Amino acid sequence: MDSRSTLFQEQGYLVLPGFKSAQAMQALRDRAAQIIDAFDADAHRTIFTTNEQQRQVDAYFMGSADTIRCFFEEEAFDAQGRLRQDKALSINKIGHAMHDLDPVFAAFSHGPELAEVAGAVGLAEPLVWQSMYIFKQPGIGGEVRWHQDASFFDTVPQTVTTFWFALEDADRGNGCLWVEPGGHRGPLRERFV
Repeated sequence: MDSRSTLFQEQGYLVLPGFKSAQAMQALRDRAAQIIDAFDADAHRTIFTTNEQQRQVDAYFMGSADTIRCFFEEEAFDAQGRLRQDKALSINKIGHAMHDLDPVFAAFSHGPELAEVAGAVGLAEPLVWQSMYIFKQPGIGGEVRWHQDASFFDTVPQTVTTFWFALEDADRGNGCLWVEPGGHRGPLRERFV
């Protein structure tokens, strides 16, 4: 067992600076911008939030597992239903099958380097089931509350492992990922159906 596997088993996470190239990160940012530009904001106005999950889920969201769809921030629309700011600054996330359907995201999501990390942390049969491009928009949107990823993607036994890539510098001031060291060993605290 190498040091990556040991650290992952103990802490439940790894940080691998420079794992993907600056060019690969830029390609994702550029492709996400193209997806949003082509998205018809008037046709679908689904808001993604981890608050009030049951109230916010609709057919557009539930049908997103095998396609590519855009979801808005909680505060994207005013009382008259108009976007408060530019569409590109109102999107919360794009999901959920970019890894299968979009060539740029597919190239990023697969490959020997990622397979090596998956194997090193003990994933016997790693499969990519979901991909998201999550935005941290300035001055808009709700907090993504503390959660376990398996709350949203439940399996028996619990085997969900998330690979999170910061496509820009991320710190406490702009919405970096937080983890609870060792939290992966506890039980699943909640489940969203």
